[in-house]
Amino acid sequence: GEAGEPESFGNLNIAGRDKLDNLIWVINCNLQRLDGPVHGNGKIIQEFESVFRGAGWNVIKVIWGSEWDELMKKDTKGLLLKRMSECCDGDYQKYSVEPGSYTRKHFFGKYPELLAMVNHLSDVQITKLLRGGHDPKKVYAAYKAATEHKGEPTVILAKTIKGYGLGEAGEGRNITHQQKKLNEKELREFRARFDIPISDEEIAETPFYRPPVDSPEMKYLFERRKSLGGFLPERKVKAELLQTPDAAYYEEFLKGSGEAEVSTTMAFVRILTKLLRNNEIGKNIVPIIPDEARTFGMDALFRQVGIYAPKGQLYEPVDIESLLYFKEAKDGQILEEGINEAGSMASFIAAGTSYATVGTHMIPFYIYYSMFGFQRVGDLMWLSGDIKAKGFLLGGTSGRTTLNGEGLQHQDGHSQLMASTIPSLVAYDPAFAYELAVIIEDGINRMYQKGEDLFYYLSVYNENHPMPAMPEGSREGILKGLYKFKASDKKLKLRAQLLGSGPIIQSALKAQQMLEKYGVAADVWSVTSYNQLRREALEVQRSNRLNPTEASKKSYVEKCFDSQEGVFVAVSDNMKIVAEQITPWVPGKYTVLGTDGFGRSDTREKLRRFFEIDAESVVIATLYALFEKGEIEAKVVKKAMDDLNYHADKKYPQFSI
Repeated sequence: GEAGEPESFGNLNIAGRDKLDNLIWVINCNLQRLDGPVHGNGKIIQEFESVFRGAGWNVIKVIWGSEWDELMKKDTKGLLLKRMSECCDGDYQKYSVEPGSYTRKHFFGKYPELLAMVNHLSDVQITKLLRGGHDPKKVYAAYKAATEHKGEPTVILAKTIKGYGLGEAGEGRNITHQQKKLNEKELREFRARFDIPISDEEIAETPFYRPPVDSPEMKYLFERRKSLGGFLPERKVKAELLQTPDAAYYEEFLKGSGEAEVSTTMAFVRILTKLLRNNEIGKNIVPIIPDEARTFGMDALFRQVGIYAPKGQLYEPVDIESLLYFKEAKDGQILEEGINEAGSMASFIAAGTSYATVGTHMIPFYIYYSMFGFQRVGDLMWLSGDIKAKGFLLGGTSGRTTLNGEGLQHQDGHSQLMASTIPSLVAYDPAFAYELAVIIEDGINRMYQKGEDLFYYLSVYNENHPMPAMPEGSREGILKGLYKFKASDKKLKLRAQLLGSGPIIQSALKAQQMLEKYGVAADVWSVTSYNQLRREALEVQRSNRLNPTEASKKSYVEKCFDSQEGVFVAVSDNMKIVAEQITPWVPGKYTVLGTDGFGRSDTREKLRRFFEIDAESVVIATLYALFEKGEIEAKVVKKAMDDLNYHADKKYPQFSI
């Protein structure tokens, strides 16, 4: 049943195309899901065979056990083969739960000559005609053939019976996962079927049977465990940690862009380009792109490092005359899997776990349309954490209003929320190039020099604006998730703290200036990671709860905000719940603006007014929060709405399509 998942077969063609003859798959074809047959009216093994052969795989089918060999030798007219081909998978499942007499009548009995072929077999013997996957000799022969095959990957399709040996308790039956115990009658049948030497007196206690230490079985098991390194599975990492570049290597990205307008996606590409040239770790970098390199401005890397192709480039590309032509090479470094997010994640996982599987650290950077990440292959991202993969996932063209004009299919405002569900995933939403550089430098250091079992998710955007220089003393806050970016220099009675993330920090900066007209001095904070802030605050909260006799500690959020005056307003291009993660630790009134609702096709300016995250919306939210605290009158809020052409009857964005 699991083979029905698109991820299971989504990348088969790569193995066939690259002739990975050291790859062997085994599919246990028991023909059955929990509720019933996989394809009761068809033949799933034949379907799998056509899929794998079409993808360039060698296919070995292990369908019938050794007990069938004599019958097949007698089948000089092909009648047995014909009958096998006539039966669908639903028939075979029925035979697996019925006695031998049923199989004799309904399988062999259709043709008199076929029925005569099994006259010498008792009903019990017919029941014990094994399927190939339960025959050790046939399975061994298949493995041997697979390991010796050259030029193609191999799949072994082994036909079995689900619950083999359990008899009426579950063999071939549609039962739930919760079936775990056998009654005494079933235990006796199981014992007899596999010749287990347990007495009638002991059987009711369901004893664990262990063969004598000097028996062939135990000698074999001990030998295999010794050869494999022990009795329990253990990840033995032999890869040496990398010497990673220090902070000084990224200095050019900390100085700002002057008057030049740059997006965080462009900044990332420049950082990646420099890392690829690094003498220490450049060869370990693995750029992974699902057919969007030109979208992200990464086509310069085609010429610099090439696209990996095991055959090299056997043709002349149409853009050969251009500087940035599509260059494939045997030693290419870019993995470009086409529009195949599942395949790209397979590449990410392979590179991200190479330290454990082949003893070499690789540093994958997988950049993709952010909506096509957690939304499409979130299960593989969870797997990445579970399997201790390392590397960077980059949600390109992020933001529900920043990627404008492409409608709800592409406009992502919830990947930061979904990233928060994976314990080992460190998620950031940087606004500036220097933030991105600090985060990538620290991430590489933590994963590959310190050896921490983490991986990263970074939202990067395609909106250009001048990149400021890195404020002095901001490094700690960038990594922890929060720092004051621009304090107000006005001595005004009313105070506010504005929190911005990604390109929407520009709304907060513009609102900072606009609020002065209404007598409000506002400080602007850059929030690089609400996820990190929440995790640290929860850890501190737990520590306080478990140590009630000790002085209470304060979370980083509380330390930042305790001495700050006024109301707190957060704005981002994400759903409100992303910023609401820190609500318990923000003092006083906390208002969150975000992009709850479906994406739309329009200009950024109109989208941000629609979702209420533009500067004018920040001003209104701040003034209303001050009104709720009793610090201003309602008419001030109303005047601001009139001044800013802000209409109270506008549609609520969450439910407006």
